[in-house]
Amino acid sequence: QVQLVESGGGLVQAGGSLRLSCPASGRTFSSYTMGWFRQAPGKEREFVASISWTGARTYYADSVKGRFTISRDNAKNTVYLQMNSLKPEDTAVYYCAAGGVYRSRSDGYTQNEYDYWGQGTQVTVSS
Repeated sequence: QVQLVESGGGLVQAGGSLRLSCPASGRTFSSYTMGWFRQAPGKEREFVASISWTGARTYYADSVKGRFTISRDNAKNTVYLQMNSLKPEDTAVYYCAAGGVYRSRSDGYTQNEYDYWGQGTQVTVSS
């Protein structure tokens, strides 16, 4: 059974930082794109960041570029999201995703590229 379990969410003041982690179990994702998405109340789930299977290529939504950093540790089968300079508009449930095409060259922007999803972790940024 494949599981992705996000952790590291919480309540933080504007300008603060959080680091999300998402270890995967049940299969290895070292040859697959991994990504982060988020869903704010009343809004559609949206792309945040993705990282290629080698870790050499990363992609970010314009709204988080320069503030968030995605990384992965293939030995630990884990993807991370370092979030700095947080803003109230970053408040959302954050989901990690993995899978899709083996050794994909895609940017990982679209949700249907992924086969597996975590349950989400709440991030709340107060003003």
